[in-house]
Amino acid sequence: MAMEILNGYDRKGIEKAVSLLRKGEVVAFPTETVYGLGADATNSYAVAKIFEIKKRPKFDPLIVHIGDMDDLFNLTEEIPNEAYSLAKRFWPGPLTMILKKKEKVPGIVTAGLPTVAVRMPSHPVALELIKTFGGPIAAPSANPFGYMSPTKALHVARFLHSKIELILDGGDTPYGIESTIVSFEDGKTYIHRHGAISMEELSEVINPVLERGSSGGKCVAPGELPYHYAPHRPLRIIDGVEEIGEHDSSYLAFTSPDFNPKSKYTKVLSPSGDMREAAANFFSYLIELDREDVKIIYAQRIPKHGLGKAMMERLEKASKKYTHITY
Repeated sequence: MAMEILNGYDRKGIEKAVSLLRKGEVVAFPTETVYGLGADATNSYAVAKIFEIKKRPKFDPLIVHIGDMDDLFNLTEEIPNEAYSLAKRFWPGPLTMILKKKEKVPGIVTAGLPTVAVRMPSHPVALELIKTFGGPIAAPSANPFGYMSPTKALHVARFLHSKIELILDGGDTPYGIESTIVSFEDGKTYIHRHGAISMEELSEVINPVLERGSSGGKCVAPGELPYHYAPHRPLRIIDGVEEIGEHDSSYLAFTSPDFNPKSKYTKVLSPSGDMREAAANFFSYLIELDREDVKIIYAQRIPKHGLGKAMMERLEKASKKYTHITY
């Protein structure tokens, strides 16, 4: 399949993407978090192509992207007051809310669950695409299942080069890490996945905001599997550069190291320790460090506050894929 990369800010690019979506095809597009792999959320056959392209298990639900609040009312049965408050503060933006779905939402989108995950992205290309298409778009990240999320159009081209017809290029994604996912129960808000909006930011709007525990083996939100976001090379979390024991390695540092590491390749997320800068670079740098000529990726532990929770959640899931390997 021939792939095109078109400028997402060009009207011709949007029109081509909309034409493909209406034909039941899949297109990649930028959001403010990562690049998404989108299909018509009301078309079960189109959505099935997402799972096929990504090799994603069908028990893992998708996020539905909308362009205005009317779409939210069309997709969901109940909207708690807490959800209204969060939407007013963070939409459009990197917040996904799990809500009770209407029957017309296809079961393949929700993995057969009675709930649907919805968000309104703030990226201008994503919003223009959704509004021009005229309906909701189901879209997980535009990468093979379980791998790291793409933050550049060229990442998508590298991952899915022969599997889709079109990528809308909107530049590097500004947040660089996926949306925060929340649900609501008995007046409480639960975080299922830490993301680009921190727990502290949510708590400024509503209380209480709690960590969601185990879902009893059932995946009710994207990214809940035990391992995820993993590079091809084994990843090990360390506290500092002095723990690097392998020369044929890559090193993802949170801040500038005190001395040169042994590793062959090094990337620093934020020399000053700025969480927003670190998150914006997170997946892009990890993808760069996942090289064939290294045996392992070392990643410096990131303080678990603000966006640090989201980055550590991903590092911990990535490291679990290779817990049977020792170095």
